[in-house]
Amino acid sequence: MFPLSRNFLKFAAAGAFVALTAVSPPSSADEMVQRLGSVGPHEPILTAVGSKRVIAFFVPGNGHCNVQAVIWNADDMEAKSAGSFRVSLNPGQTVSIDASATESFTLRCGDHADRLAAIDLDQKVVSK
Repeated sequence: MFPLSRNFLKFAAAGAFVALTAVSPPSSADEMVQRLGSVGPHEPILTAVGSKRVIAFFVPGNGHCNVQAVIWNADDMEAKSAGSFRVSLNPGQTVSIDASATESFTLRCGDHADRLAAIDLDQKVVSK
């Protein structure tokens, strides 16, 4: 066995600290992590639509995407504005969530009901 010097241990601790801070989460709780998909079953899609926040996921069943989503006001710390819905989509079918009179968020069930993705109707697909 080789004895570890104090300098080596200090260097290793400093290296571990640097590595952990390089992969840290957003620096503020107010920063929203965006994940638009395409996601598999039980994986969340997270996004902001105007002043609303949305989290959605799906469970496959009988060849459909059984989508569940929750939408709430971004500034609502007590979640009093939260509302949810469930919808069953056929493969290739979409559903739109209206956040305001001018802003909406659209989800698309994959061709084999194995994926769920956020789409932009003007741009066709946000992510594949």
